[in-house]
Amino acid sequence: MTKLVILIYSVLLITSCAAKKDVYLFTSFHEPANEGLRLLYSNDGYHWNDFKHIFLKPEAGDAKIMRDPSMVQGPDGTFHLVWTTGWKGDLGFGYASSKDLIHWSPQQHINIMATEPTTVNVWAPEIFYDDVKKQYIIVWASCIPGRFPNGQEDANNNHRLYYTTTTDFKAFSTAKLFLDPGFSVIDAQILKRGTQDYVLVMKDNTRPNRNILVATAKDPLGPYSNYSSRFTELFSEGPNATKVGNDWLIYYDSYRLKRYGAMQTTDFKTFTDFSNKVTVPEGHKHGTILKVTTKTLNNLKKETGVQ
Repeated sequence: MTKLVILIYSVLLITSCAAKKDVYLFTSFHEPANEGLRLLYSNDGYHWNDFKHIFLKPEAGDAKIMRDPSMVQGPDGTFHLVWTTGWKGDLGFGYASSKDLIHWSPQQHINIMATEPTTVNVWAPEIFYDDVKKQYIIVWASCIPGRFPNGQEDANNNHRLYYTTTTDFKAFSTAKLFLDPGFSVIDAQILKRGTQDYVLVMKDNTRPNRNILVATAKDPLGPYSNYSSRFTELFSEGPNATKVGNDWLIYYDSYRLKRYGAMQTTDFKTFTDFSNKVTVPEGHKHGTILKVTTKTLNNLKKETGVQ
C-alpha cells in the first residue's frame, strides 16, 4: 500500500509540474491585416507552430484591421490586448481583454491622441505591466508634423514614442512623450531584467538605418540612455524579446528578406545572430511573446482542434 501511495503521489506531482510549466505564445497577424488575431505557440521558445485560427476579428476603428497585436497577462490572470487599427488618420488603438483567449470582451477604440488632432498615426501600441507601480504602460509611435526637427525624414514620417498608463482600462492618463532619441523611432518594447533594470528594444526608423537597437533605464518610463549600436540588418522591424533559460531572444521581422530573424543576447551589449536556429511559420507578422501555462495552451489546442 505504501508503494502504491508513493506511486500515485509521484504521478500527481509530475502531472502538476507539467501543468505549471510555462510555454510560449506569439501574437500574430497576416497581411493585409483584416482577418484578426492569430497565435503561434512554442514549447522551447525557438520553434513555433501556428494554430491556423482567428481568435479575434477586428471591429475597432474605421479601417477594421488588426496590426501589431501586443498582449500581456495581468496579475489577476486576465489577458489584455492592444493593436494598431489604421495606417494613417487614426488617433487611437484597439483594446480587448479575455480570461481564456477564446472568449473576448467587446472591442474598444481608445482615442488616445485626440488632444493632438494633427497626429498622422498611432502605430504598434506595446503593452507592459509595471509590477512596481501596479499599472499598465502602453507605448506607441506617432508622427506629429512640425513637432520635432525632421532630420532625414519628411514631416509625415518623423516618429517619436508616446505613452499612456492605466490600472483598469477604463481610465487612461493623457498621452505624453515617452522617448525622443533625436531620430525617428517606432516599434518599442519594454523589458524588465531585474530591480530597477529595464531595457527598451526599438526600431531606428530613419532612412539610412531602419533596424534595431536597445537602450536601458532604471524605471520603465525612463529616462533611457546607453543606446546600443544597430545590431540587425537593414529593413528590419517589429522587435520582440523573450527570455529562454539564461538567454534573451530578440525576434524581428526582416521584411526585405521576407523572413523572421532572431538575435541572442545575455547582456544586451553583445548580440549573436540566431536566425538559422529558429523556425517561424510563413506569413507571421510581428506581435509580442508571452509565457502561459501548459493548461492554457492545451485549452487553445482543444478549441482549435490542434493535436
